[in-house]
Amino acid sequence: MNKFSIITLLILSVVMVCMPFTADAQETLTIVWAEWDPANYLQELSKDFTAETGINVDVVQIPWGNFQDKVFTAFVGKSKLYDIVIGDSQWLGRNSVGGHYIDMTDWINENIDVDKIYGPAMTAFAEYPKGSKKYWALPAEVDAAGYVYRKDLFENPKEMKAFSDKYGYALAPPKTYEQLRDVAEFFTRPEQDLYGIATWYSKEYDGISMGFQQVMWSYGASYGDSENYKVDGYINSKDAEKALDYYTDLLKFAPPDAPNYYWQETLNAYISGKVAMGMNYFAFFPGVVNKESNPISHDKSGFFIAPAGPKGHYISIGGQGMSISNYSENKDIAKQYMKWFMQKPVQEKWAKLGGFTPYKEVLQSDTFKNATPFNKAFAESFPYLRDFWAVPEYAELLEVCQTNWSEAISKIKTAKEALNNIARKHEEIFEDAGYYD
Repeated sequence: MNKFSIITLLILSVVMVCMPFTADAQETLTIVWAEWDPANYLQELSKDFTAETGINVDVVQIPWGNFQDKVFTAFVGKSKLYDIVIGDSQWLGRNSVGGHYIDMTDWINENIDVDKIYGPAMTAFAEYPKGSKKYWALPAEVDAAGYVYRKDLFENPKEMKAFSDKYGYALAPPKTYEQLRDVAEFFTRPEQDLYGIATWYSKEYDGISMGFQQVMWSYGASYGDSENYKVDGYINSKDAEKALDYYTDLLKFAPPDAPNYYWQETLNAYISGKVAMGMNYFAFFPGVVNKESNPISHDKSGFFIAPAGPKGHYISIGGQGMSISNYSENKDIAKQYMKWFMQKPVQEKWAKLGGFTPYKEVLQSDTFKNATPFNKAFAESFPYLRDFWAVPEYAELLEVCQTNWSEAISKIKTAKEALNNIARKHEEIFEDAGYYD
């Protein structure tokens, strides 16, 4: 190598050492979430964070069908690919115990005013074990199961008179499961390709569990005693049996392919004009009021919270928490982002874009409630939210529920047989995991 080449290399080395790295090269925060509209809202919101800090934010979206598998595979491989993971509430147990999420308790207590966040959201999306005040996340998207209905049908004078004549009370969005059944029955007209209801019965992921559990709770049953993990006598009680019989009976008033329905199918059934009422997560209702995606009833749709049962009022919680991957090399930047995200002005913009905020003051404001036709019903749902088991074994527990409840609605098993089988298998799972030691 000649003298000129050596001098050139030395100069280039000095320049490279002294040259400041751009945010593109040095600081990019990667957030992984499922593929849906809230992830698009977050990408848009994050432009403000980039403008303030110079740090790029990339929201990677994975289709719902393989979202969990892809993220968990990355965890098993200790991948540095993701900095922030926005995962389901049920993931908390597995990913905290498994060492995949970092313990954020001290940082949250020092940097976040938890009192400004809606309590059940912190419990569902941040805390594990429940009641421990140990935090592994902050609420990102708080969601709930709710209902949409055809106002053009419900407010039609002829329909109103016919319903009142038949059932003895006024046609309106149902407040109880008994009323829900009446309304579903009334609007079921197969000859017109119109049915009363579309709700969740699918074996996909947590479909039928999220649909049925709120009925089960509202009928007076539960998954079990969360103190000692006793299941027998709770999930297979007489109340649970009545609830499952009720939920199976609703199929008579749903489209023929209803056993396959989860959020996408119920949304499609409603938008296509096949049903008078449809259940879904509130986060999917923007598609209902959008003229392009719903030309039939976008301006004729109303919304109501999930009904009450004979022994209570509970609603399936949806949404996800924002956690930091233990394998991230950008943990400090991730914390900076999460602190920014939980500021009131940022939460106000998050809500304006379409995100569902856990920030109490924003959630309870008239501005939020009037921002969309469904926000008021969403805000009203909050006091009634409840969740599935959030223990590390949740996936095994969930699979047992999915299989047995599906067999019950398909009449492969009676409600009693299905529920007894769930109770037995759930206690076997807890015993194998050492919960009874």
